[in-house]
Amino acid sequence: MSSITPSSDSAYQDFLRAIKSQVVQSRVGAARAVNRSLIEFYWSFGQLIVERQEALGWGKAVVERLSADLKQEFPEIKGFSPQNLWLIRQFYTEYQQTPNLQQLVGEIPWGHNILIMQRIKDEAARHYYLEATARLGWTRNVLLNQIKAGAYEVSLQDKSHNFKAVLPEYLAEQAEETLKSQYSLEFLGIAQAVHERELERNLIARLKDFLIELGYGFCFIGNQYRLALGDNEYFLDLLFYHRFLKCLVAIELKTGRFRPEYAGKMDFYLEVLNDQERAPDDNPTIGIILCAEKDRLEVEFSLKSKANPIGVATYQLYPEVPEEYQGMLPTDDDWRKLLESALSEEA
Repeated sequence: MSSITPSSDSAYQDFLRAIKSQVVQSRVGAARAVNRSLIEFYWSFGQLIVERQEALGWGKAVVERLSADLKQEFPEIKGFSPQNLWLIRQFYTEYQQTPNLQQLVGEIPWGHNILIMQRIKDEAARHYYLEATARLGWTRNVLLNQIKAGAYEVSLQDKSHNFKAVLPEYLAEQAEETLKSQYSLEFLGIAQAVHERELERNLIARLKDFLIELGYGFCFIGNQYRLALGDNEYFLDLLFYHRFLKCLVAIELKTGRFRPEYAGKMDFYLEVLNDQERAPDDNPTIGIILCAEKDRLEVEFSLKSKANPIGVATYQLYPEVPEEYQGMLPTDDDWRKLLESALSEEA
């Protein structure tokens, strides 16, 4: 048998990578098939419980008895606890009238289904989280964080970008789904206005939380990422790679309101990144400008002439005051007057 020579080693490494990719795909496919089979079983199981209870007038006690009998017959199976049987029954009753969701529930694990079923009651919101989990592969913790952050509600807000004008339709839709109209940065614990570099340092210090807020698929490359063009150099605030969009994502941080010149600067950065950093099989680099405030019309006109995909979003540093309490809390000016009054009384 002939040995592999150094000249053929590169071909062998390509061959090995192809085999490893096939193994991974096979394991993922097998896991999905097992999960889909389990969900189908739980659906039929829940249907049987409901139908027998309705037909024979059985009460709640039948679930407890069924659990005990099944655990005795199949002690190695952990899914027959009374609590899980009640969840299986609820699973069928809650989705039997929504056929558009029935296919989606089979695409995600049982634990994810329980989380969505218990926390989300609106049909459209359920569809959003089921579809996003299946497509983006959210872990249970990421799904929980997305629900807590109100990802569905955020997705309904107007998004400012030019994706449809400069990207292929399929990619523009994916990019739009990835971009949020507003990002919650409350996890930073910032209680007062900060400069852009300080905001950047805080985000890097809490990078894990920031990645969760950005959404599944973002991989951090670096901050103050150096770009060189001739004798000039430029520094990009944050650079990421998105696994599913298969492209670089550049983020610029602005502590004030959006200004039209920000779009021009980002467009320039994207040109350089596409020329110097983009891999041959990567999609076009996407830019996101994160600012404290934006005017939708101003953003729209600023992006009209830009050749590269750019999105503009706002961020929230502090919890929002409920509408019924707005205007009731003291302003900075009120606090200043109170402090001056207190100091004058002490004097």
